[in-house]
Amino acid sequence: MHSDADATRRSLLEAAYEEIHRFGFQAASLNAILDRTGVTKGALYHHFGSKLQLGYAVLDEHIAEELERLWFEPLRQHGHPIDVLMETITQMGKHYQSEEITLGCPLNNLAQEMSAIDDGFRERIDTLYKRWLLSIETLLIRGQQEGSVAASVDPADTSYFILASLEGCMSMAKNAQSNQELMRCGKGLMSYLSSLRT
Repeated sequence: MHSDADATRRSLLEAAYEEIHRFGFQAASLNAILDRTGVTKGALYHHFGSKLQLGYAVLDEHIAEELERLWFEPLRQHGHPIDVLMETITQMGKHYQSEEITLGCPLNNLAQEMSAIDDGFRERIDTLYKRWLLSIETLLIRGQQEGSVAASVDPADTSYFILASLEGCMSMAKNAQSNQELMRCGKGLMSYLSSLRT
């Protein structure tokens, strides 16, 4: 029984993520989420007290898990830190060549849409961005300790610049609806990352 409830909750989260990613949180339709999952409205409100709580859970669980799988875990790999970072970005570039180009980064989309109007969203988005920044910063610090990243690099400032560049690249590619724009932006970022080597 408990596993069935968990499966229902997971199904709702997945459908809500897809709906929010495609249409934004405010325009996301609970009816569309219910139609996709075959779950009743009562069951939805059993798991999530409101649409807002459902949106928070999408951030806290689904998007956080995606970031862990696609970014944080790969950045903890062994190897030259700059190579690790470049390979992670390259793999993400391949991931974003599909539907992501059309829809954009889900975290950045929500930051643009919701941060100014809801503190619950803003604080959760800020937490995820800080985790993302820390994962890059930790990698750069390791590189400096190993002597493979230039000592002149400020890991905290550089992490901020790298993440802002990544999100900017994805936003511009989304606006242009162009994989070529993403690759062009990524090429410039790769050149910058290479300059951080000793």
